[in-house]
Amino acid sequence: MQKYPVNLDIHPEVESFFDEATNTFSYIVKDPGSNACAIVDSVMDIDYASGRITYDGADAIIESVNKRGLQVEWIIETHVHADHLSAAPYIQNKLGGKIGIGEKITVVQDTFGKVFNEGTEFQRDGSQFDALFKDGDTYTVGGMQCFAMSTPGHTPACMVHVMGDATFVGDTIFMPDSGSARADFPGGDARTLYASIQKVLSLPDEMRLFMCHDYGGPDEARDVKWETTVGDEKANNIHVGGDKTEEDFVSFRTERDKKLGMPRLILPSLQVNMRAGEVPTDASGRMMLKVPVNAL
Repeated sequence: MQKYPVNLDIHPEVESFFDEATNTFSYIVKDPGSNACAIVDSVMDIDYASGRITYDGADAIIESVNKRGLQVEWIIETHVHADHLSAAPYIQNKLGGKIGIGEKITVVQDTFGKVFNEGTEFQRDGSQFDALFKDGDTYTVGGMQCFAMSTPGHTPACMVHVMGDATFVGDTIFMPDSGSARADFPGGDARTLYASIQKVLSLPDEMRLFMCHDYGGPDEARDVKWETTVGDEKANNIHVGGDKTEEDFVSFRTERDKKLGMPRLILPSLQVNMRAGEVPTDASGRMMLKVPVNAL
């Protein structure tokens, strides 16, 4: 197994932002030794019925960065989200920073380039992003060393990002009473997801885990939460914790996924996010989204 450079002595400041429309958490992660920061999993707002895009959530992040006098060095996407649109280029235009995602974005681009019948002008080499992370790649936010863990299963491009004692898990794992994400999207696989979750759970028990989504637990029985620990997940996660086996997980996840409908924003999200947050345009330069029929 890959040896990762874990350092629990670094304790970054983490500020969370919740997008209620998509149940998504975005984060500002500040290096404790400087004013450098990273932004993780930003959200661009869309009213799909009217075709109107706004930036209220992104503007809240920008306001906080400016108010705190922070310098954005990285804008991280944990994966190609299928349930919300990324605001990465909007934030980059306002604050700078490099946009990074996992190197398997090329697999996602090839798959959904075909679904959306994109022409040769749509590059499938990940060049829309500033950095493509491989498993174990390190980078810095100020003086804080960070690293990326490849965690496919939900999508091929999923990456978990570890910054000191804070880990941003994307859709690899949810809060303990919510379990795990689906594994039935093109390129997803339940057995692969189980192996990826085990990589996350191999981190020290005291490692802080920050969620990309939360829905209030089963039946929305509690307030949304965004933070837990490796130890809590190992003991209590309803899909992989305690004495749950790989076969238990694969059986449950496969049967559960058969019953799930597609996310409400999957079609606009994939088109935008595989372009690093840029909205596609038609021949006249007008922003335009496609609705492929019977394609998913």
